[in-house]
Amino acid sequence: MARQALGKGLDALIKQTQEVADMPMQQAAQVVQNLPEMSVQSIDVNKIVPNRFQPRRVFDEEKLQELAASIKEHGLTQPIVVVYDAGLDKYEIVVGERRFRATQLAGLTTIDAIVHKHLTDQELCALALIENIQREDLNPIETALGYRNLMNKFYIKQVDLAAYCGKSKASISNTLRLLELEPEIQQALQDHTITEGHARALLMIVPGPTRTELFQRIVKGKLSVRQAEKAANALVEVREKKANTTAKNAEIVLFEQGLQEALGTKVEVKFGKNPAKGALVIHYHSLDELDNIASRLKHKML
Repeated sequence: MARQALGKGLDALIKQTQEVADMPMQQAAQVVQNLPEMSVQSIDVNKIVPNRFQPRRVFDEEKLQELAASIKEHGLTQPIVVVYDAGLDKYEIVVGERRFRATQLAGLTTIDAIVHKHLTDQELCALALIENIQREDLNPIETALGYRNLMNKFYIKQVDLAAYCGKSKASISNTLRLLELEPEIQQALQDHTITEGHARALLMIVPGPTRTELFQRIVKGKLSVRQAEKAANALVEVREKKANTTAKNAEIVLFEQGLQEALGTKVEVKFGKNPAKGALVIHYHSLDELDNIASRLKHKML
């Protein structure tokens, strides 16, 4: 299936939906009167279901309890946004799942909602993701999973996603790379045991025991991001030196052997920090041997 851009009208839909979701209920109701695609209703909480594409996986229970206490005392000040699913005879949340959960905790049986008459799955998924991103409600892994879900399910290009999320393409790519980390590290990022900066330092290391060991050092030693980056850079340097040694053995060993046979002594090619520079070391163990090497070199040059 060919990839497709997000619908041209999605930016207006996102803006419109977020505006009414951020308004006090009375003001939102007045605005919606002039929008044929929306209506205002008081809905039984038992007829509401979560958004299938909700990227948010973690809800802070303490904050939910605080919001529930506020709703009990003052009522819901802002409406949630839902779309009606005729097949299920249910209302699916578009915006405001946290408010909905708190309303349930408060023991209320109905909730005020702005009802979209129709949304495609693509629009529903995009609204849930972008609304949460713009409110900064998601941890980095939730954001990455949301990006991947939208891209894979609806064949969205990174460049289109970046435009609608207000992010650069590089930012989208870097966030998606977090999903390359081991599950244990992803979980630590979601639990705020490490930060996104720590995670990016870990991505410098190839998957395997070395990355896991550095992760454990970061957690146990409570390393700062700068310390984690320094440790990762040191490990990268070690890896590169090993790679250079391997490359030397593969490419230059025959050259060394040829010189050794020609000069009758041990010969080594040594790389400097810059692989393009180095030294050619010719070993000798006596002055007579040195004279012999010198004679052979003169003979080769003649």
